[in-house]
Amino acid sequence: MKANDFEFRRRGWFIGAIFCAAFGSYFFEPVNTVDWLLTILNGFGLEDRWVSANMGMHLIFGTGAVLLAAGAWLRTWGTAYLRNEVVRDRVVHAERLIADGPYRYVRNPLYFGNILLAAGLAPMAPPVGAVILVVGMTIFVLRLIGREEAFLLESRGNAYRQYLERVPRLWPALRPRVSGGGAQPRWIQAWAGELWMWVLTGAAIAFAITFNPGLFDGIAWGGIILFLIVRAIMVRRARPRQV
Repeated sequence: MKANDFEFRRRGWFIGAIFCAAFGSYFFEPVNTVDWLLTILNGFGLEDRWVSANMGMHLIFGTGAVLLAAGAWLRTWGTAYLRNEVVRDRVVHAERLIADGPYRYVRNPLYFGNILLAAGLAPMAPPVGAVILVVGMTIFVLRLIGREEAFLLESRGNAYRQYLERVPRLWPALRPRVSGGGAQPRWIQAWAGELWMWVLTGAAIAFAITFNPGLFDGIAWGGIILFLIVRAIMVRRARPRQV
């Protein structure tokens, strides 16, 4: 199970389509997953026992925010070592193997961060949308991983095969599985490149506290605009200067 060339090159659009499909299901089911769950609990007479002063809702949405924060940190940590231009590129890179930072614990920290992102936002989507988010993201991520691993096995041979055998694919190990390669992290470009994840985390935290969807939308859309501006600046600076 691996993505084709078109899927990999347009992976950002496919991920965006998953989110659009998930939250677009509000047109058919205008209730988020948490409210749907509370309605079921209320039908069994359990809502008042389970949720005291909305604590249950705060807990679920707060857990989602924690998952988002974990995903944001994992992606930022991974990008610091892999470099932002490689993360965003449309082709698979095999110039070197990264065995530093999170790559000593898990082979695909960026993709695992995507799954945490989907799980963290799932409570805000309708029930069907939550399934689309988590299942759709997981399947697509596995397809992308399949393509990358096949390419790296072909180009890097035994060195990458040994890495595959030692380091888990998605679920991080508790201890480093390989020795570090001495690469130095580039934190500024990593934080800038993953700004969108941190904005979504901040929006989710604000919503978990206030239950104000307008506040969530304002932070999220404002952050997306800021991210696009920062990304445009980074792309412009990365271009070679003409003499």
